[in-house]
Amino acid sequence: MTATPTSLRERKKAKTRAAIREHAMRLFEEQGYASTTVEQIAEAAEVSPSTFFRYFPAKEDVILTDDYDPLIVAAIRAQPPEVPPIRAVRHAMREVFAGLPAEAWASEQRRQRLFAQVPELRARALHQMGEALDLITGAIAERVGLPADDIRVRAVGGAVTGVVMAVLPPGRMTGETSLENADLERLQEGLALLEQGLPLP
Repeated sequence: MTATPTSLRERKKAKTRAAIREHAMRLFEEQGYASTTVEQIAEAAEVSPSTFFRYFPAKEDVILTDDYDPLIVAAIRAQPPEVPPIRAVRHAMREVFAGLPAEAWASEQRRQRLFAQVPELRARALHQMGEALDLITGAIAERVGLPADDIRVRAVGGAVTGVVMAVLPPGRMTGETSLENADLERLQEGLALLEQGLPLP
């Protein structure tokens, strides 16, 4: 799922980017990640290698680039100012994933299966959790009017990221099982518990 391009130029760029990713995943599945070159991907997508690198800085970024984090951050920012931070995150995640079409789910599951098959991609995926933390922390900081490095903001952002890791651990996130709507409901439940102060019996 990505934001809908508004101009002809943006639509063409989105189409090219999608074509590169689709052909890359097909080639990775057919001949293996390590055996697939940027040149082969570019040829299949009918673009030059330099065009490939304008969309993806490196081969692994075809799989590593997460289209959802920027959408979630934008949805957090769009929540009414009176909505508390964690609830804003919950609502934003629900909005982004609720209308996800079947083809987007299929593409995401293919991406996760490739994570499972390529160890170096799994390692980078865990590193990306830190980048996701920074994005969410920045959005929360904007809502509450505090610096992004404020310990309170970092703690809340870290707690949100921790819920994601707890509900969707690295094995599941990297494709050992498929991401399903039930997982997203559990994520909502986990964030709701966090909002309530993590009560335990």
